[in-house]
Amino acid sequence: MTRFLALLLALLPLALPARAADDISAASRSVVRVVTVAMVEGEVVGFGHGSGIAISPTRIVTNAHVVESAARYPGNVALGVVPSEGQKSFAGRLIAIDTARDLALVEITEGRLPAAAIYTGPLDAGADVVALGYPGNVDLATARSANDYITPRTPTRSEGNFSNMQTVDGVAMLIHTAKISRGNSGGPLVDQCGRIVGINTAITRADDGDSPFAFAIAGRELTRFLADAGQQYGSVGTTCLSMAEADARERAAIEAEARADAEADAAKNAAAKLDRELRAARAAEEALEARENRIALAGVLFVIGALAAGAGLMFYGQKNMRNAKIAGGVGAALILAAAILFATRPDAYAEVAGEAKKSSAADAPQLAEGSLLCTIRPDRSRITVSSTTDVPIRIGVGGCVNGRTQYTRGADDRWQRILVPNEEATVTVASIDAAGREYRVERYLLDAATMARARDIRAASPIKGCTADPEALVSLAAQQDAIRGALPPVPNERLVYRCQRASGAAVEGALAGE
Repeated sequence: MTRFLALLLALLPLALPARAADDISAASRSVVRVVTVAMVEGEVVGFGHGSGIAISPTRIVTNAHVVESAARYPGNVALGVVPSEGQKSFAGRLIAIDTARDLALVEITEGRLPAAAIYTGPLDAGADVVALGYPGNVDLATARSANDYITPRTPTRSEGNFSNMQTVDGVAMLIHTAKISRGNSGGPLVDQCGRIVGINTAITRADDGDSPFAFAIAGRELTRFLADAGQQYGSVGTTCLSMAEADARERAAIEAEARADAEADAAKNAAAKLDRELRAARAAEEALEARENRIALAGVLFVIGALAAGAGLMFYGQKNMRNAKIAGGVGAALILAAAILFATRPDAYAEVAGEAKKSSAADAPQLAEGSLLCTIRPDRSRITVSSTTDVPIRIGVGGCVNGRTQYTRGADDRWQRILVPNEEATVTVASIDAAGREYRVERYLLDAATMARARDIRAASPIKGCTADPEALVSLAAQQDAIRGALPPVPNERLVYRCQRASGAAVEGALAGE
C-alpha cells in the first residue's frame, strides 16, 4: 500500500504556470488536494479525494468525512497530500479528527507549504467570499487518468456572497452562494483578502429548480478545533481592504498628520515669535536702563570732577600748591572717567542672542543610529496574514540593522532591504526613513515560479551579514533593484510602524527573544 501510494505521488509534472500575485492566488498556494487510497492484500479497492488548506507549513485542515476511512482503517488506508504547485506530493498522517464539527488535521511527513491565516473578525451579510478547492465535476471533465488526481495544479475558485450564519446540529455554519460540489469538501471559504472564514462541507440539493446554497464550517468552530488539537495558527481580525482603499486611507492619514504637524508648527512658531518679542522687549528695556545708568554715572562723575577742579583752582589761588595738585588731578581724572563712560554708553536697543542663525546640518538626511521600538499603525496599514506585534530595531553604522542585515540607501532617502527566504514563499521589502521615525514592511505572497526567479537573483550576489565594502554595497543595491523588478507592481500586504527611541537593553532583550 505504501509503495503504491509513493508511486502515485511520484508521478508529477515538471513545471506549473505562474499565477498572478493577488490575494486569492496567495491563498490558493495554501490549498491542497487530500487523497485517500484503500488497499486490501496489495490491491487498490478504494480511492477518494477532497480539499484542504495549510494552517501551518506542515499541517492541513480538511473535513473529517474526507479522511474518515483513514481514521477507521489506519492499516489499510493511506493519506496523500497534493499541493497546488511544485513538483512533488507528500504522504500524510492523521493528527486529530472531530466528527461532530466535521474537521480533521493532517500532517505531511516531508515538505513545507505556505500557511494561510484565519479571519477572526465579523463577517457582514452580503460580503464577497470565494470558495477554493478541487470540485469533482471539474475533475470528471478534465482528468484523463489517475495521475491527474495526484498532479499539483491550481485550485478552482468560485465567487459568491455570504448570506448568514446558522447552527446545524450544534455547529455554527456559514451559508453562502459560492458554487461548490463534491471534492470541495474540506477546502476553504476565504474573504477578498484571502483569509479563511470557513471550511466548505456541504451543499443543498437543487430539486425542482431550487437555487443551491453551500455550507461552510464557521471560523470560530475551526479555531476551537485547532485549540483543542493544540495546534497553533495565524489569525487576523482587521477588516479586509483593497490596496486601493488602503492607499486612500493612508493618504488621508498622511494628510491629517501633515495638517496636524502644520498646525503644531504654526502654534510653535507663534509661541517662539511671542517669546522672541518678549525677550527683545526685555533686552531693550535692560539696554535703555543700562544706557541711562551709564549717562547718570558719567554726569555724577563730571560734576564731582568739576568741583574737584574748582577746589584745585582755589588752592592754587591760596598758594597751596600741594592741595591744588591733588584736587586738580582728582578732578581731571573724574572728568576723564565721565567722558569715557559717556562715550561707551550702550545703545538703546539690543539683539536677542542665539536667534540669528540655525545650523542646517540638522535638516540633512542622516541614518538614525541607535535602538528603536516600532509599533504598528493600523490606520496606514493593510494587514492580511501577518502578526502586528512591536518590532525592535537596532541600527548601526552604515545601515547595519540588528547586527546582521545590511540595508542600502535609496533615492528617496529611505534605507531598505529586500529579503528572499529559502523556505517561505514570501518576499519582504523592509525600509526605514533616515530619521528613524517610520518602519515599513511590504510583503509579496508569490507563486513558486516567481519565488524561484527571486532566489536566482539573490544567489547571484550573495551578501551575508553587514559590510562596509563599497563594491559589495554597489552589488547589493543592484541586486535589490533586480529583485524589485521581478516583483508584482503591488504588494499583498503593507505594514507601517511608528518608531520611537528605546533603551538598548529593551531592544536587545526583544531581539534575543525572536
